[in-house]
Amino acid sequence: MSASPVARYNVLGVGISALTLARARDLVVGVRGQLRRGYICLATAHGLTVARRDPELRRIYNASWLTTPDGMPLVWLGPTGVERVYGPDLMLAVCDAGRAVGLRHYFYGGNAGVAEELERRLCARFPGLEVAGRFTPPFRDLDQTESTALRADIARTRPDVIWVGLSSPKQETFMARHWRELDAGVMIGVGAAFDFHSGRVRQAPRWIQRSGFEWLFRLCTEPRRLGPRYLTTTPLFALRALAQKCGVRRYPIG
Repeated sequence: MSASPVARYNVLGVGISALTLARARDLVVGVRGQLRRGYICLATAHGLTVARRDPELRRIYNASWLTTPDGMPLVWLGPTGVERVYGPDLMLAVCDAGRAVGLRHYFYGGNAGVAEELERRLCARFPGLEVAGRFTPPFRDLDQTESTALRADIARTRPDVIWVGLSSPKQETFMARHWRELDAGVMIGVGAAFDFHSGRVRQAPRWIQRSGFEWLFRLCTEPRRLGPRYLTTTPLFALRALAQKCGVRRYPIG
């Protein structure tokens, strides 16, 4: 994997790619016809908090082709000009722009039926979208037979982009483990984008997304599942980020 094409800035020891959505879109579309370009992580406050206690996850973020500022707090901590590169928005932007060059997409993840509905809706929204295939994995690591089947399907369909819709950090671990062995261009972990764009989960209004309180909207819609995540990691991230910003605490990248 070649070096990242954009500079990174340090947030809690993770190098966040200083990007705009348009730049990220263009980089992904540019992998058309290439193989094994790497993987892209979409970093959030929750993910970076988990990475503080999980050195392997931190290594995965830092070894990516790109690790984008998916959450608004990461945008606020970055240099001037950085924009939010939100997984669901990146998926739509790449699907739209990629039609001009024949970009081929593959959907990996989601519950039973989600990838099919996602494909149906995206193809209706973006006529001419090329979907090479899809794979719904079990709720565990793939066994040898399943891994072989996935590799064979990717080798047969040769997608440019594999969209990975798993929970975090499961999707980051999956991408880091498999990107070198799959005949694809780039893997992108977009998490809840599968549920949002398939219509299974309601997405926050745009003004809430921009406010930095999307986590609160999602907490209210899925309190049982997301309560433990947001009520513990959000305050911890804020305290650590403040300490780093003020120079009270240093978090070297690595």
